Amino acid sequence: MYQLEEIIFFYALFAIPVVLIVFVFLNKWKKKTQKKFFTHGLLNKLSPEISNSKPKLKLSILILILACITMALVNPKIGTQLKTVKREGVDIVFAIDVSKSMLAEDIAPNRLEKSKRLVSQIINELNSDRVGIIAYAASALPVLPITTDYSSARMFLQSLNSDMLSSQGTAVIEALKLSKDFYDDQNQTNRVLCILSDGEDHEFNNDNIVDLIDDVGMTIFTIGLGTIKGAPIPIKSNGVVESYKKNMEGDVVITKLDPKLLKKFADASDGIYLEGFNTDDVVNSIIKELKEMDKKEFESKQFVAYKDQFQWFLGIALFFLCLELFVLEKNFFGNFQLDLELFSSVSTRSLCVFLKRP
Repeated sequence: MYQLEEIIFFYALFAIPVVLIVFVFLNKWKKKTQKKFFTHGLLNKLSPEISNSKPKLKLSILILILACITMALVNPKIGTQLKTVKREGVDIVFAIDVSKSMLAEDIAPNRLEKSKRLVSQIINELNSDRVGIIAYAASALPVLPITTDYSSARMFLQSLNSDMLSSQGTAVIEALKLSKDFYDDQNQTNRVLCILSDGEDHEFNNDNIVDLIDDVGMTIFTIGLGTIKGAPIPIKSNGVVESYKKNMEGDVVITKLDPKLLKKFADASDGIYLEGFNTDDVVNSIIKELKEMDKKEFESKQFVAYKDQFQWFLGIALFFLCLELFVLEKNFFGNFQLDLELFSSVSTRSLCVFLKRP
């Protein structure tokens, strides 16, 4: 198992394409300037020691140095020990209504986005509790099983939209039944279901809600989204409202907050009903209720004792830096050939002078 401590330094890798672009530009400018004053053959005679491959080699080494320094700044860590950690918490499953009525904008920016914002803020305030996510309309869909990975929870939460379920409608009972399968009976904590909806469920007609709640065995928090006055359901294209949803008679559909069913679920399970206008008030109320619950201990395995690995990348960067200092742009064999010709010329002249002496 590994961790990346400072992932923001990955942005330093953008320096590599910049270096490549600068190198290509300077190389073209250099060749263009040389052609103005020298032919290729004359340039080779005047500077036989210049190598065409050495600059590319030095560039490659520079890129490796930048990559290694970046990884050293990111500081990867490797878990060296796996331990079983005991935690205390509550299992809370969020059932979020994703029907088309949740697109109404009587609560900013709309009911669905407000639901996602509320859940995200609640997750931010949790400590060792486990969370799960269900999306429902006319049917229910498991989005995220019970987990303590809050980062994954936020990621899956943001993926929710009104098009993820083809069957439209609002069936709270489907979310209720599905949530029962989310909990782990072996390591059971207090089970909480948090329903976020506008409460419009035209299909639910079961008056015996208490028996239904007892069969599932959980505390239900409900959060009502929308207003009693209601609002139309916009139909958008590229973020622009083109029209509003209409019924069979051609009249614009007005969807309203219906808190009756949500209150019934909350009252039958000794839970609470809240209206989702003020985010801070809703979050504080939910967290307060969770803290007052008796929390059961459960076990989870985690990697502990992470060790820094930046020193390896820093060492490699220093090695390539030293190597780059010894890589010269001049060709060794070109220098050797030039020195040999010079030595031969001087030797010949010296021999002639020696022979001419009396």
